[in-house]
Amino acid sequence: MTLAELLPSVGRTVADRLDAEAWPPGTRLDGDLVFAGVPAGTLAARFGTPAYLIDEAEVRRRARAYRDALPGVEVAFAGKALCCRAVLRWLAEEGLSLDTCSGGEVAMARSAGFPADRILLHGNAKTPEDLKAALGYGVGRIVLDSLDEIDQLGALTARQDVLIRVTPDVDGDTHRKINTGTEGQKFGFSLRPSVPDNLDRAVATVLGQPGLRLVGLHCHIGSQVSRVDRYELAARRMVAALARIRATYGIELPQLDLGGGHAGTGFDLTGFAARVRVALAYECTAHGLAEPRLTVEPGRAIVARAGITLYRVCAVKRGSSTFVAVDGGMSDNPRPALYGARYTARLAGRVSHAPRVPVTVVGRHCESGDVLAEDVPLPGDVRAGDLLAVPGTGAYHQSLASNYNLVGRPPLVGVRDGVARLLVRRETEEDLLAREA
Repeated sequence: MTLAELLPSVGRTVADRLDAEAWPPGTRLDGDLVFAGVPAGTLAARFGTPAYLIDEAEVRRRARAYRDALPGVEVAFAGKALCCRAVLRWLAEEGLSLDTCSGGEVAMARSAGFPADRILLHGNAKTPEDLKAALGYGVGRIVLDSLDEIDQLGALTARQDVLIRVTPDVDGDTHRKINTGTEGQKFGFSLRPSVPDNLDRAVATVLGQPGLRLVGLHCHIGSQVSRVDRYELAARRMVAALARIRATYGIELPQLDLGGGHAGTGFDLTGFAARVRVALAYECTAHGLAEPRLTVEPGRAIVARAGITLYRVCAVKRGSSTFVAVDGGMSDNPRPALYGARYTARLAGRVSHAPRVPVTVVGRHCESGDVLAEDVPLPGDVRAGDLLAVPGTGAYHQSLASNYNLVGRPPLVGVRDGVARLLVRRETEEDLLAREA
């Protein structure tokens, strides 16, 4: 028998502690769960549920942490993680650049007044509309991903700085669906001469386009990558590619973008900064190259832990397993269904002294895979109408949300120092019907 079983109050005390690795630093317990100075119950009453909450101060703090750890390095926020006007303005004010992947993300950046010269456009299958949107706003760089794209962009512009995306054949040691740096991917050009569409052919094609100015190389090895040595290996291989380009074409490219994908928790930013820069310096010296300007593209690492989601319990089913069904699900968080992302949850809005029991938190959608979190210790008296909070939802939730079952997407609420404001309003049934012809 455990101490918590002998003394239930001890168990309650342990259970009521917030895991510092999961919850934003500005979150605390004071009767209710208090997020950035505002009780969760108050936020739910004002904005409804489900609702995404984002801690502005934490987003800014993590942005500054990257700039402090990597002086002289360009830090470009991966906009696909969370793309809305307010967040882009915060990060522009903190001096970050921006990585976009579509004409829509460029339009959002433009509406936020994000400086065009600090924007990159990525994507493995850019449409002509994407390219025209980027050129129309004057984005600083476009990352090229195919021979067709090189030809299309060359036909559209008289002068544009570009980078070529390379597949460095580095395993990010992450889920196979978000492991993007290995050979055989849809992304980038291979370093292998035996592959028809390889880096050498891409470089020659770009150099044959008078409107394109090749300024560097780009790679991205995956998402949720926590191993710093994977980035170190990528840096070494990318410098070797830069040296190969100089030897073949007589040009020394001044920029190198190592992408992002840094894990939201468990990522050693200090170690990353030290090891990657040492590797870069060593390899450049060995190859007789000047060190290129380095760019990194964190997204999740800046916003994931700054966000939580509030849900209202709709029903509790007790049997061989206990299911707690909430008013959201895979439409506002598809990540568990997509690649097994794991979450936890806790009761908010009221205090319960009931013993904790393991439950499965499920969503409202017509799929058996609509599961938000498993083996979650919730009070045994959890019931319909209760409020649940799920941490770590600042990245790839609002941006991946859908209208499955014609459920409107939740609002995004920014909170800072006890003040909450609506950043993106809740999607209504009228919004859903408005697109019908």
